[in-house]
Amino acid sequence: MPYVEPGDTSELAAAVRKQFEQAYDDSPAVVARAPGRVNLIGEHTDYNRGLVLPVALPHATYAAVAPRSDGVVRIASGDSGSPFTGTIDALGPGRVEGWATYVGGVLWALREDGIDVPGVDVLVHGTVPLGAGLSSSAALECSVALAACAVAGVADSPTLRQRLVAACIRAETEVAGAPTGGMDQTVSLLASAGHALLIDFDAGGDATVDVSLPLSAGGLALLVTDTRVQHALVDGGYAARRADCEAAAAALGVASLRQARRSDLATLDDERVRRRATHVVTEIERVSATVSALGGSEWDEVGRLFAASHASMRDDFEISCPELDLAVSTAVSAGATGARMTGGGFGGSSVALVPVARVDAVANAIDTAFAGAGFRAPQHLLAEPSGAAAVVG
Repeated sequence: MPYVEPGDTSELAAAVRKQFEQAYDDSPAVVARAPGRVNLIGEHTDYNRGLVLPVALPHATYAAVAPRSDGVVRIASGDSGSPFTGTIDALGPGRVEGWATYVGGVLWALREDGIDVPGVDVLVHGTVPLGAGLSSSAALECSVALAACAVAGVADSPTLRQRLVAACIRAETEVAGAPTGGMDQTVSLLASAGHALLIDFDAGGDATVDVSLPLSAGGLALLVTDTRVQHALVDGGYAARRADCEAAAAALGVASLRQARRSDLATLDDERVRRRATHVVTEIERVSATVSALGGSEWDEVGRLFAASHASMRDDFEISCPELDLAVSTAVSAGATGARMTGGGFGGSSVALVPVARVDAVANAIDTAFAGAGFRAPQHLLAEPSGAAAVVG
């Protein structure tokens, strides 16, 4: 069964260095790597000051960067997309277009935070599937941020990483225009191999706890299925859900839905807003329950919580789609312990907890079901819990 491979770190770092040399006729000063992520549970809870439980993927984006003395910024990709040329002083909201927005936004946000980033040449290349709801954008942002700080002479530290999380969030929300909550950048910069990362956004995203994920001991694997239904955060659906959540909090008289109680939800007059709030409040509860179940290796309970989460996103939050529903139901029918859609929704990917011996069978069953439904063929990857962004060359 073919899977989307993450690639070897040293080989990919060498490849992006070579691509940089071909693009700019010079050598990069540094190469940094930052992972994508798959969220185990806790969807649309980050911007509601709730809990999330993501895992960093072995699939990552690599950024090669060299400083310039003339203030010019050049951005190119080893994958696709038009290159960008501008100046470091002219970056910011509305000043960069297309995929390069994420890179230019990071450089702008770092300078806004007082980090003296010079003009730079940047070349990026990644193995995180694009548009799959696996946070290719945050992987891009975080790899560039770490590399840019290295060329600016700023030493890596836990404090710097918290600053980089904030800068990358600003790049995504203020420059790229995607109203995300910060989960993706946090896990990309703070993850630990072999663990999920429990993030509590009621503490501003600063409260993180490593949660052991003993998959091999349980004979299990995380199978991610990219439905190939393109997922985007800037097309209005995500922002509309966020607006509904903010309306619910305002109607309940609380700062965020983290402070809401189930018993309060019946007082919401708007039926749509009530369903949105119901998802968020119950999803936060499911994150806590999942952490407890993982602590006891209660895998069947994790599967039950996955199923409840998917039903909530499908019915109350209305962010699933026929392809995601089919991927989830087929995975469970074919032997998965549990499955759910993951990410912002409106396409993207599902994640399934699958006995290792059944991984190929589950993936094949999903392929067959998609073909039978007339859907585009999906692609699959294995999500081995991986470590955080790092300088790799």
